[in-house]
Amino acid sequence: MVLQRLFRAVIMGPPGSGKGTVSGRIAKTFGLEHISSGDILRANINAKTELGLLMKASIDQGQLVPDHVISRLILRDLKAIPQSSWLLDGFPRTVTQAEALDDAYSVDTVINLNVPFHTIKERLTSRWTHLPSGRVYNVDFNPPKEPGRDDVTGEPLVQRDDDTPETVTRRLKAYETQTEPVLEYYRSKGILETFSGTETNKIWPHVEAFLHKKLSVVNKGVA
Repeated sequence: MVLQRLFRAVIMGPPGSGKGTVSGRIAKTFGLEHISSGDILRANINAKTELGLLMKASIDQGQLVPDHVISRLILRDLKAIPQSSWLLDGFPRTVTQAEALDDAYSVDTVINLNVPFHTIKERLTSRWTHLPSGRVYNVDFNPPKEPGRDDVTGEPLVQRDDDTPETVTRRLKAYETQTEPVLEYYRSKGILETFSGTETNKIWPHVEAFLHKKLSVVNKGVA
């Protein structure tokens, strides 16, 4: 689909909800640029930028990265690609961050992946990661081509410490507490669209159909 005006979307969902997989499909199908806040954080931490060092200090102390730091970082990257339609993944995570994004851009739609926590716990304990890139595999539904190896580099995959059942439970609870107000914020603006299910491949057709419809309306509005 060729977009006749810029289209900006946000995708939300707890860790392990399939955001990465769905985001990749959206980017490929609709030509949106997938912008992952996690990738931006990793790049800045690895490059030891001023903001990267601030974030690393917070993370090392087990604290959340301050809203003003992460907002400044993400908005700086978005401004570097002003002529792109994009899908933002992993930001905003607080209402303060959502307000900062709204001050800079008009968000067209927010896609929320609603996956039961017990399903996510099963997924994450089967999850393996290529740490340098952040690419994630799941032995049940998104396995690497060669067991234990990254598809792109062939380097070993590892299971992260935060994919243990106890840590996963804590992360999901933190997501629920932190992010529910953000969902309500977007719900009140009339741009939140929630997709519920237990399997990414069954959720995806509904997301795809919604975006086809949404983007056709956007294009008609420009024609």
